[in-house]
Amino acid sequence: MVFGQHLTIDLSGCNSQKLKDLELHHDLLANTPHLIGMTPITQPYVFKYSGLIPQDRGITGSVIIAESHISIHSFELKNYCFVDVFSCKPFDTKRATEIFVEAFEPVKYMVNVVDRGVDFPR
Repeated sequence: MVFGQHLTIDLSGCNSQKLKDLELHHDLLANTPHLIGMTPITQPYVFKYSGLIPQDRGITGSVIIAESHISIHSFELKNYCFVDVFSCKPFDTKRATEIFVEAFEPVKYMVNVVDRGVDFPR
């Protein structure tokens, strides 16, 4: 028995136009919870990032769901994107992965699913 699953997806060789599309990031965070049976409790918070290292320019966003959270961190100059979906409710990790792979069109991607809270008090 675990508290929940934490899906992480590392996407490389992504479509750079999609990585810098603020509306795409927002729409993914707004729609994905419904597509995987989750309950959003906030609007997506999405913003462009350009910090001290110019090559790290990209978009970061998250949405809080009743079951935990979904986040995206994209790097348009590196054609790379990180996605996290953490939920205390079981969900279709394969479907969630497909949503982000279809959206960002990576050349390759790596998926990890970690069981969280193995010793969480019930």
